[in-house]
Order: sequence, then C-alpha cells, then structure tokens
Amino acid sequence: MNYKITGSGSCIPTNIQDNGTFLSQSFYDDNGVKLELDNQTIIDKFNSITGIEQRKYINKELNTSDIAAVAAQDAIEDARIDPETLDYIIVAHNFGDIPYGSKQIDTLPNLAARVKSKLKIKNPSCVAYDILFGCPGWVEGMIQAKAFIKAGMATKCMVVGADALSRVIDKYDRDSMIFADGAGATILESTDEDGGVLSHTSATYTSENEAEYIYYGKSCNIKADQGQKYIKMQGRKVYEFALSHVPAAMKKCLDDANIEIGQLKKIFIHQANKKMDEAIAKRFYRLYKAPMPEDILPMNIEEFGNSSVATVPTLFNLVLKQSYKGHRLNKGDIILFASVGSGMNINAITYQI
Repeated sequence: MNYKITGSGSCIPTNIQDNGTFLSQSFYDDNGVKLELDNQTIIDKFNSITGIEQRKYINKELNTSDIAAVAAQDAIEDARIDPETLDYIIVAHNFGDIPYGSKQIDTLPNLAARVKSKLKIKNPSCVAYDILFGCPGWVEGMIQAKAFIKAGMATKCMVVGADALSRVIDKYDRDSMIFADGAGATILESTDEDGGVLSHTSATYTSENEAEYIYYGKSCNIKADQGQKYIKMQGRKVYEFALSHVPAAMKKCLDDANIEIGQLKKIFIHQANKKMDEAIAKRFYRLYKAPMPEDILPMNIEEFGNSSVATVPTLFNLVLKQSYKGHRLNKGDIILFASVGSGMNINAITYQI
C-alpha cells in the first residue's frame, strides 16, 4: 500500500498589492522609533532580500475558511471523488477566521468543521480538525494523513493549508510587506500504484528560546497601540535558524527514502524569503558535495508573497497543473516538500509523483 496525492487544488486571492502600495506608509522599528530611511529605499532593500514584488490579499467579504473551502472543492474535483468518502479533513492555519476590520481571532468552531459544512458533507464519520504548526502546517498535516492511512484508520484524507495574514499584519512594521493570503489543498489516498510518500521527518526546537522567533505582539507604532496584537518575527534569527537546521532535515528525509541526490527533480520549500530559500537549497546540496541544479527550486514568492501554510500546496498545484514558470512534473519524478516556521518547527516529505 502506498500513499499518493490524487487531487490538488488552490484558491488564489485576486486582490493584488504591489510594493508601491507601501510608499505612503509610516514605518517604525521595534522600539517605536520612526525609521529615518525614505520608503522607496526601504522597499527597494526589502525587495532585494525577499524577492517579493507583490502579494495577494483576500477580498473584504471573505475569510480564511472561505478560501480553504474553495481550495478543498478544487482538490475534490481534481481527484474525482465523492466528498462523502473522505475519512479526515485536516486544515492547517495560524489565526482562524478574522473578519475584515476586526482583530478578533475566531477558531470556534474549528476551520475544518467550517470547511466540511461549506462542502455540505453529511457523513459524520468524516472527522474534521485543525492543526497549528506554523508555516509547516500543511506538510505536517500530510504526514498525519499518511499515518492515519498506514494505521488503517483511513483510506482517503484531505489536507488544506490556508491563511489570511493580511488580517493580522501591523501596517507600521516593514515586515508587514512579507505576508499574504492563500489556500491550497490535496487529497491523499491509499493506492496500489508505485510512488507517493516515501519518507518524512519533523522536528520542534524550543530549548534556545526559538519559540519566540515568530510571535503575536504589539504594534511598532506605540502611539497607535490599542492593545491589539499582530504577527511579528525576529527576521535575522529566523534566517539563521533556517539555514542551520532545514538543510540537515531535508537530507535526513531524502536519505531515509534511500534516494540519491541526483534523482531529485524539484524542491517545494516554504516561500518565506527568496534569498533564504536559495541559501537553504545550496546548503542542502553542499551536504552531498553536489552543485545545485538551476531548475530545482520553483518559486512564486515574487508575485504571491508569504502565505504561510498555503505556500507549499499552492506552488505545488501551480507547477502540477500549469507548468508554472517552465517547471514541470512527470510521473515517477522524485520531489521534496520542506518547510520551516513558528514553533520553531521544521518538516520535510520525500514524494514520488
């Protein structure tokens, strides 16, 4: 028995915000001091580091569970399955539903139950639950789905990664330009076909205060602070952590699958920072004393921004269905899913198409 993705879907927001949107914004540092650099310089430096030119936000009338349901329906149609036959619906997110104009996080009922309701699934044996694992949430959801199937508890699971980070950004923080919205979904099934999930690895680091690298904190503009909290991160520490730990986790995952580095066709890594992702991939190949192939790393961060748990499944869906930016997947190809995020959590999956 193998564990294969039989359907893939996504929901890409249509509200595009390019870097010019932030030209008139006032930015402050973590101490509440207004940045002296002009905004064009701040934006140019931001772009040179992250690679982000634009990001996508959901429309005012939508919420995270709405786009999660759209991505889920897309995956169901792609898999050509009866949704009533799903054993589990696992939704990875970070902040639940937050209505536009509100900072109140709403996670009750959980988003997976809301998605199941929106899909009009009647089967009570279809269990719906959420997973909070930071940006690696979708990858971890896939690992859990595979475990359910292997244990005989399920034959068919849906895993969704969805976030609307535009609802929790501090407009006075220059890091707010990183974050975006989106949703991606996959159907994982037991099958007699070759391939599928070959290996996986996960880890959580907290002993050196890593859990505080990405957090929920106050506005950078002290005068504007009204007791609300926003997504925050210690960018340099996140960068250094990722470069120190992610390549080794990726290597362990690939080695556990008994796959040679030369067999790897694509790496689908969490789209957080273009320079960071490229550096991770180069260090990963350096562990094998091998050069990194030019076409190994599909990237959509330039136009999508960082949509957290949605980055990996939406990018996978784009490449799988549209040969995004010339990247293609063929039957039998070996790929690697990898992610890093708040916790600090890391995970990876070796997968054969």
